[in-house]
Amino acid sequence: PPQVSFTLELEFSCTILLDRAEVMLQATSDSTEATPQDNVVKLSVPIRYEPNLFLSSNTNLHRYEVHPLGTFIHSSGPEFTTTVKVQNLGCYPIQNVTLHMALPALGHHQATILSITHVLAENATCVLQPPDERTQVVPVPPEDLQHMDR
Repeated sequence: PPQVSFTLELEFSCTILLDRAEVMLQATSDSTEATPQDNVVKLSVPIRYEPNLFLSSNTNLHRYEVHPLGTFIHSSGPEFTTTVKVQNLGCYPIQNVTLHMALPALGHHQATILSITHVLAENATCVLQPPDERTQVVPVPPEDLQHMDR
C-alpha cells in the first residue's frame, strides 16, 4: 500500500507553557473502505523547553606575583573579587539551577594559596563545602625558572 511521510514543526508561545502537545491525524478518502476506524490516530508527546543559560565571570585581579617559597606562609596576598553571573537569555522560566565551582587552592607541599573570605549572593543560595575524599584537588606543581633564558 502507498505511504505518505510528513513532518510537523510546532512553535510554542513564551507566555503559555504546556506540559504536552496533543495532535489528532485523520485520513479521508473518496473510496469505500472496509475499516475506516483505523484512519484516525491521536498522538500525545511531552514538551521539554530548551534553556538558554549564559554564564559569565569577572575578576578585579588578573595577575599576582607569588613570592619565593617560605615567605607566603605568614602573610596572605591581596584580596580580590570574582563575580559569577548566571543569566537566562531564553523566554522560558528555569528552575532548580545548580552551579558547582571548584577553586584551585593548593600550591607546593599542599600550601594553601587561595581561600574564600566571604560570599555575597543575589537571588541564590550558596553553600561552601570543603573538599572531601571524593573531590580530587590537584596541587599546582612547583616551577623553577631561574635557569631559563626565557
